Amino acid sequence: MISRRLALQATGASLLGGALFGFRPAQARKRKVLRAAMLNELRSLDPVQSGSYATRNHAYMIYDTLFAMDADGHIQPQMVERYEVSEDGLVYRFTLREGLLFHDDRPVTAADAVASIRRWAARDTLGQMLLRAVRRMTVLDSVSFEIVLERRFGLVLHALGGPSTRVLFIMPERLAETPPDQAVAEQVGSGPFTFDAARWKPGTIAVYDRFAGYSPRPEAPSWEAGGKVVHLDRVECVFAADPQSAVNALLAGELDMIEQPPIDQLDVLKDDAETVLLEQNALGNQLFLRFNPLWPPFADPRLRQAAIACLNQEDFLKSAIGDPLYYESCPAMFVCDTPLATPEGGVSLLKSDFERCKRLLREVGYAGAPIVLLHPLDQPVLSQLAPVARQLLERGGFKVQMVPLGWQAYLDRRHSKAAPTAGGWSIFLGTANSVDALDPISTATLNATGETGYDGWFDDPRLEEMKRRFVEAPDLAAEQEQARAIQLYALQELGTHAYLGQYKLPMAIHQRLSGVLPGTAPHFWNIDKVA
Repeated sequence: MISRRLALQATGASLLGGALFGFRPAQARKRKVLRAAMLNELRSLDPVQSGSYATRNHAYMIYDTLFAMDADGHIQPQMVERYEVSEDGLVYRFTLREGLLFHDDRPVTAADAVASIRRWAARDTLGQMLLRAVRRMTVLDSVSFEIVLERRFGLVLHALGGPSTRVLFIMPERLAETPPDQAVAEQVGSGPFTFDAARWKPGTIAVYDRFAGYSPRPEAPSWEAGGKVVHLDRVECVFAADPQSAVNALLAGELDMIEQPPIDQLDVLKDDAETVLLEQNALGNQLFLRFNPLWPPFADPRLRQAAIACLNQEDFLKSAIGDPLYYESCPAMFVCDTPLATPEGGVSLLKSDFERCKRLLREVGYAGAPIVLLHPLDQPVLSQLAPVARQLLERGGFKVQMVPLGWQAYLDRRHSKAAPTAGGWSIFLGTANSVDALDPISTATLNATGETGYDGWFDDPRLEEMKRRFVEAPDLAAEQEQARAIQLYALQELGTHAYLGQYKLPMAIHQRLSGVLPGTAPHFWNIDKVA
């Protein structure tokens, strides 16, 4: 949906694009080249090894998927031509589409698909659950394979094609045999773009060229599903440390797109006659605060409950987003206005209860052990959250040490299991695409499998059993009841995380672009550009 656009003469725009983004405008007119300023730096290329959104977005460019979710939330075949499910729901047979090629011109085979499933499933929450239900996966011939289950698993297709921080992307078998904790050595996929590894500068620029051998589906595109028809010759994704420079470059016509413009510049962009603001991610994002239960003070769940009592969503949203037009408080863990949304238990996150926090601290005998709170400085939304958390937690009686970090250092430190005072952490704040928080399985902060799980590494068999019952629920009503129970347990007893509200920020594009699609990630197929 395109938001309102008002015409006004843009003045004083800085013509810094050529120097900042590393291109010469005279060359761009020879081919259709789209230049986009992306929100997060691309530093890791392997979508199994890394769960970052930047890596996932990169992977959508060069890989394809067996299935994909459309705008109605339905899982549709993508690389799969047809599939069959046995009457007892235990056998799934899949046949790939003809003409699928990898970028090295080798055909995509069923062996590639099975090897990719195994590697992905070792790291993805839903994939791990699927593997535990699988009796065997068998290659039947060059284009067909079979999954046989030990027991019914209602989310097979969702696992193979649903959105996630770790999407199941299909890569050649020889690369899929790489251990999942090691990065693949090459970027060879079968997606609509190829990756120019020679031009990649980590954290600065990534370049993609149209893959002439890609065979799109015949259906119209819908989110990640349907036909991925490419009209562009090249896409250059740049990662600007200075968001204001990106805005200036867009206003000067030297950029075509900003994935997420600075909030304080939205009015300027609205008023520019050649800029369009559009709602690319219809579901928006969810803020959250994550605890580390491996070390004191949050090894004690009562102290996690005390910290949760200090919080309220409005303070975080007002500080990070500012304009209520773009945010809303939401008591539902699984995103408001969705099938699994319930306010039960979550209403407590709408108002701080400092007296409860102080009472719990007294009962536990909290002696002032410092909370190490990570503070990423160079992310426009996340940079505003840690100071709010510090203020609220200190008001409740905690002692807080806020650690300022650049984005990559922040990611590295939150991946560390070291003690908070030795390079680890007690709390970090993050943002998740709301599509990754629609149910208990997709929500990364509900992974309770221990060391193989999401940062925080909760190990809680009870939560995992509740999630198993959710997967095996026979209908929506049963899913809703199980989701309600999980929300209450995770928030009010276990204290896995606190969800801190929802927001939607627009994408900014130059009016010479058309065909920008809504979806769960920024996509570059279907887009055309007027020279």
